Order: sequence, then structure tokens, then C-alpha cells
Amino acid sequence: MSLDFKDKSVIVTGGARGIGRAVVRAFAAAGADVVIADLRLEDANQTAMKISESCCRRVVAVQTDVTKRKDIDSLRDETLRLFGKIDVLVNCAGWDRLLPFLKTTPELWQQVMNINFLGVVHMCHAILPHMVERKQGAIVNISSDTGRVGSFGEALYASSKAAIMAFSKTIAREHARDNIRVNVVSPGLCETPLIEEMRQDEFTAKILGSIVNFIPMKRLGEPEEIAPLVVFLASDSASYITGQVFSINGGLNMVG
Repeated sequence: MSLDFKDKSVIVTGGARGIGRAVVRAFAAAGADVVIADLRLEDANQTAMKISESCCRRVVAVQTDVTKRKDIDSLRDETLRLFGKIDVLVNCAGWDRLLPFLKTTPELWQQVMNINFLGVVHMCHAILPHMVERKQGAIVNISSDTGRVGSFGEALYASSKAAIMAFSKTIAREHARDNIRVNVVSPGLCETPLIEEMRQDEFTAKILGSIVNFIPMKRLGEPEEIAPLVVFLASDSASYITGQVFSINGGLNMVG
């Protein structure tokens, strides 16, 4: 099984912290050069520096707002300037806020969809032409198991994550002939800075606590438990896998 990414370049959105950071570290450890595309430039620079030093790979940060196409086009151009090509795209940037649907607002709906779903759409629309021209590439989109089964207080978040699954399957069909594979990793709840921030809200803390009670493994996942599957799906070892959704959730949702 080959997980060698030597001489390959990878873009990871939302790579400054949480699952994205673990994904960046895993790719760098496998030999890849990585661009961290994140709105949090200071965090992204710190992550890039630490991983570069530990893995002896080129890891750079490019400040990117995935809701702005201008930022995404600049990210693509800077990656090509630095590394000459883009072999792998991992869309990991995401955001959430737990509220009952009737307490949400159109402004919140738009924010959630712009970051979680349309950010993925814009990234793929910007990067895919380069991959099509080269007739090779791999895309791994990070969704969530809320997109499979729904989740209390996450009507729009769950919808955005379900949309990622449908979108990924469609572009996987359209670009299989171009030797481009598109797959989805669908985590359950993980210990991330976003989850820790959300716990500060009493309503959210109660919901998260109740969910843990239903997880057979009785704990949240860790980002480092998500990253290996992302790397595998982008590797040559997964050369016959495309258009698939893979859950990592401690057994919470055992969906076929």
C-alpha cells in the first residue's frame, strides 16, 4: 500500500487548527508539500512553522476566506507559483452554531451555507480545471454525519453537509474520465477548538453532552483519528475509490 506523497502538493482549507491541522500534519509526514488555506493567518503560520520543522517538508500558510472567490483564485495562483502543481485538494473549512431552527435567521442560514457548502463549490470550481488539464488529481471533502441523519439544533449545518455529499458524488461522476477522484470523509463529533468554543453556550453544551451518551465508544473523536483516512483516500492506494462517503464516528451512526 503506497501512501508516499513525495513530490506532491496539497491544499487543505481550514488547516490552521482542529481536523484540518491534523490532516496537514499527516500529509506532510507522508512527504507532501502543503498549503494551509485559512482565514486565521496567525494560527495558520504557527501551524505551518511547527509542521515544517517536525516533518522537514514545505508547509506554507495563505490567508483565505473560502466565501470570497477572489481569495480562492489567489490561493490557487500562489500554490501554483510555489509548487507548480496541485495534486490534492482537501476541503476542511467549516463553521457551526447550534440553535433550534425557528430561532435561526436568514443571515445565519447564508453564513453556514457560504462557508460549509459554497466554499467547497468555489474551491472545486477554481482547482478542478488545473486537475483536468493534467488528467490527474484527488479531492477529499470533509462533511459530517449530521448530513446523513440530521442533528438537533443543526438544521442548516446538517443541510450544508448533506449538500457536500451530493455535490461530491456528482463531480466524481463527471470527472472520473479525467482520472480525478472525489470522496467524502464524514466525521462524527471530534474534540476541536470549534467544539470547545461551542461548549461555552449552555444550550450547546447540553446537546453535546447528550450525544456523547449515545456514542458506543463513549467519547468524542480526535482529529488525529480522522486524518489517516483522508490521506489514504488521496493516495494511489485508493485509485479505484471515488464518489464514496466514509463515516468516522465511534459507532454513533451505523449507516450502510
